[in-house]
Amino acid sequence: MIATLTALLLAHALADFALQTDWINANKTRLPALLLHGAIVWLTAHAALGLVYDPWLSALALAHVLIDATKVQLARRLNGFRGIGAFLADQGAHLLTLLIVARLAPDLWQGGAWAGMDALLPLYALLAGLVVTLTAGQYAVGLLMRPHSRRVRNDGLRDGGRLIGLLERGLIYLLILAGQPLGVGFLIAAKSILRFGTATRDQRSAEYVIIGTLASFGWAIAVALGVQALLTALPPLEIGARGP
Repeated sequence: MIATLTALLLAHALADFALQTDWINANKTRLPALLLHGAIVWLTAHAALGLVYDPWLSALALAHVLIDATKVQLARRLNGFRGIGAFLADQGAHLLTLLIVARLAPDLWQGGAWAGMDALLPLYALLAGLVVTLTAGQYAVGLLMRPHSRRVRNDGLRDGGRLIGLLERGLIYLLILAGQPLGVGFLIAAKSILRFGTATRDQRSAEYVIIGTLASFGWAIAVALGVQALLTALPPLEIGARGP
C-alpha cells in the first residue's frame, strides 16, 4: 500500500501544482479546463505507477474533477470559501481519495512497469515533498496573506517576496532532510536581522512579514517532517554505485 500511495502522492503533486497552469486554475468554472485538468491527473497517476490503464486511476481522476467542481460551486455561492481554509479543505479531500485508492488497490505499484525499481520510491517522496514545499507552499501562504496585502506598502523588488519565500522554504526542506534542523534556527535569525529595519519603521509591515514568515517556515517544516516519516516506511535511498 505504501508504495502505491507514494506514487499517487507524487502524481497528485505534479498534476495539482507543477502542471496546473494559471489558465486552468482561472477557468475551472468552464468544463474544458476542468476536463483538461482531470486528464492531467489521469496521465500523471498512470505514469507514476507505470500503468497503461487502470480503472482505479480513472475513478481517482473522476473524483478529483468532482472535488474541484464542488469547490468551484461553493466558491461561487459562498464568498468566504476562497481563502486558505478552502484550499486546505480541497487538498484534504484529494488526499483522502488517494488514501482510499491506495487502501482498496494496494498492489497498483506491483502491477506497474516500475515494480522492480523500488529505489524510485524514496525519490518519488522527495520530489513530491519538494513540489508541495515550493509550489503548494507559495499558493497557501499567498492565500493566507491575501486579505492583508492591500494594507501593506510594498517598496521592494517585483516578486521579491515570492522569491524569498521559495528560497527559504527550499532551504528549510533541504536542511531538515539533511539532518541539520539547527540550520533552520540560523535562517530565522538571519531573516530577523535583515528585516529589523522594516520592523522599526512600520508596525503593520512588520506584522505582515512576521505572519508570512512563520506561515512559510511552518509549511516547509511540516512537509519536511511528513516526508521524513514517509521515507522511514520506504526502501532506503541509495546514491552512488555499490561497492564490491
